[in-house]
Amino acid sequence: MEKLQNGYLFPEIGRRQVEHMNKCPDAKLINLGIGDTTQPIPHVIATAMAEHCMALGTPKGYRGYGAEQGNKELREEIAQTIYGGLDIKGTEVFVSDGAQCDISRVQLLFGSNTTIALQDPTFPGYLDSSVIMGRSGSFDERRGEYAKIEYMRCTPDNMFFPDLSSVPRTDVIFICSPNNPTGHAASRDQLSRLVDFARSNGSIIVYDSAYAAFISDDSPRSIYEIPRAKEVAIEISSFSKFAGFTGVRLGWTVVPEELRYSNGSLVLKDFDRIICTCFNGASSIAQTGGLACLSSEGSKAIRGVVKFYMENAKIMAETFKSLGFEVFGGDNSPYVWVNFPGRRSWDVFNEILEKTNIITIPGVGFGPGGEGFIRVSSLGHREDVLEASSRLRKLLE
Repeated sequence: MEKLQNGYLFPEIGRRQVEHMNKCPDAKLINLGIGDTTQPIPHVIATAMAEHCMALGTPKGYRGYGAEQGNKELREEIAQTIYGGLDIKGTEVFVSDGAQCDISRVQLLFGSNTTIALQDPTFPGYLDSSVIMGRSGSFDERRGEYAKIEYMRCTPDNMFFPDLSSVPRTDVIFICSPNNPTGHAASRDQLSRLVDFARSNGSIIVYDSAYAAFISDDSPRSIYEIPRAKEVAIEISSFSKFAGFTGVRLGWTVVPEELRYSNGSLVLKDFDRIICTCFNGASSIAQTGGLACLSSEGSKAIRGVVKFYMENAKIMAETFKSLGFEVFGGDNSPYVWVNFPGRRSWDVFNEILEKTNIITIPGVGFGPGGEGFIRVSSLGHREDVLEASSRLRKLLE
């Protein structure tokens, strides 16, 4: 714990936001930082949860503990609806209270001596939970890196995907696609090379597909679209962003039966034991909402919400492009990744906050490879996105 550097990124953003509001109490702050959703949960989904909740107040409708692995019906529905045609079984799906929680639970599968590799930049939860598990060495202030952690640099030059020819073997490889923060959705060829790399090295891929619903092209939405990926990959995903469940809390992890340790034992068996030991199961109310999300009516409503957020992303991407900045993301994810060459990310963050009252995220918070970038979220209200675009144009023109 003492090795962890500063505060976790998002609480640190919150601290600076509070400081700014104390200094400028009348400012109309616009938050384009943390990826929290703002659009209401579609009525058909909210109604299903409300009806379930009211039923809990009746003798007939009351339910107590459920299966730690999740409601059987929901597990089957995720397997069929999300992974249809990929031969994923309901028994390989573990329902949870969100992807971030599962990232830490998956860490419990691997001992403290496990070696890991992660994209740089990427979501900080993979790194911080690995440090907490005792897998890192000391932190190098100059490099901005922990010893014993393999940072796979992802830049515009390599299309934001690691150059695997220069990556040494590690036990575990963390991959997020579409990537948070860069917005890059890995191509079929990139993921095929990753699966081959993991198979040849005896590595396990932990694949975070929390933003898969935002993919608009033919990029794979699941690692299991790649042949033989089930032999090397665990997939973690979430209802948070595409269904607006950031506060409801619902996600899932897939651990295929084909995934085995070097001694032949099932990884699924160990993860099942971890879930049963460390977790009492997702809320029955949230799981009812999850089933409603995957219904035909719920899916249609959710697609409308996703479309709304991607229209926001287009507005923000075009704003920065029109001002001459190099912009990435915003087409397969709700995040826009903007390059400010020659500048430090926190300096750009502070300038935008102080001069426009807009919260962004400094790219370096996602790893040293993010220095010189900021991340802008499109998960806000349309009027805020338009107002932010106007303020940024005045500042940066």
